[in-house]
Amino acid sequence: MTSSATSPVRAIDVKVGKVYLEVSLSDGRAVRVPISWYPRLAAGSREQRQRWRLIGRGIGIHWEELDEDISVEGLLRA
Repeated sequence: MTSSATSPVRAIDVKVGKVYLEVSLSDGRAVRVPISWYPRLAAGSREQRQRWRLIGRGIGIHWEELDEDISVEGLLRA
């Protein structure tokens, strides 16, 4: 039996600006971190940074062109 208390928090939306990565989470929180923490993401063009997809039903975010993967768990530890 799985309860919401033991279910992982998942990403539901991602916004990538020039300076920050903001991830909206399934529990209502949002995490905002500098994209400079992720050099491949920071080096990408605006268009490349906008082409992301959720992986593992939202446990992570993937940027194919930039070869970047960020986990929600890792963001929460930051």
